[in-house]
Amino acid sequence: MNTTEVLKHTGIPRQKLYYLEQKGYVSPKKVRVGEKAFREFDDRDVQLIFWIWAYLKDGFRYRIAYAKALKKTGSQQGAKT
Repeated sequence: MNTTEVLKHTGIPRQKLYYLEQKGYVSPKKVRVGEKAFREFDDRDVQLIFWIWAYLKDGFRYRIAYAKALKKTGSQQGAKT
């Protein structure tokens, strides 16, 4: 999924999505089309984003929301700080 699709699917604000990427919670693939680069999120990233955003809305901090999202999605990746 591209960024616009992820925003629509998960409901997360754009700046929060970019923050998740900046902190390393998600790592979209960069796809170049001519001079432009676009983010491409895989299904795992989209699931993580969905659950992280749900936990953030419930009042959890980023690190805790990420850890809970990893458990919820059954991901084997270690928690980031």
